[in-house]
Amino acid sequence: MRIIYCGLIEYERAMKLQKDFVREVMAGAPGALLLCEHPKTLTLGRAYHQQNILVHSDELLCHGVTVVSADRGGDVTLHAPGQLVAYPIVDLKHRGRDLTVYLRKLEQTCVDFLLDFGIVAEQGEGTRARGVWVGGAKIASIGIGVSHWVTYHGIGVNMTTDLELFKLIRPCGLDVAMTSVKKLTGLSSSMSVVSEKFAGHFLRVFDAKNHSS
Repeated sequence: MRIIYCGLIEYERAMKLQKDFVREVMAGAPGALLLCEHPKTLTLGRAYHQQNILVHSDELLCHGVTVVSADRGGDVTLHAPGQLVAYPIVDLKHRGRDLTVYLRKLEQTCVDFLLDFGIVAEQGEGTRARGVWVGGAKIASIGIGVSHWVTYHGIGVNMTTDLELFKLIRPCGLDVAMTSVKKLTGLSSSMSVVSEKFAGHFLRVFDAKNHSS
């Protein structure tokens, strides 16, 4: 598994990178894990419903939020600085061709990662509750795409994200409170540090080796 740290990157540029890696993996290259942050962006999944954006477009502009369509599952979600975003490019043909197992492993990676910050989180139950939760609040949202059994898109974990931005939408189409590592613990770590921690848990959960070097 190649680990790629992209830093703060425009959402559409990250989508192009993912598609490039998907093509490489289809051609036989090792999988990849892209780790990044995005500027303020609403992404509209394949199950998007317009009523889940709660403000007019001019208010989104006032907040500096752009809107992008995404070929992933799920409804509307939000990315912003302070959110760790992980995009695994994984060939599931060699991993049982089971999307449910894949999603559960991705959620488990996040649960294990959050324990490093003293946060006891849990995986969502049922399709509508996908993601990772702390009590009744959601700390990580998940939405994937799959092409010829190669995954892309992934999971966003709120580290120091401005939670007020989530009031612009119904996250994933749900009336749900969002939370973050900073809100729960007061901790604020650099994104390079948390990216490395997440990558370590991902490699362990998916029983993969780092082939970046």
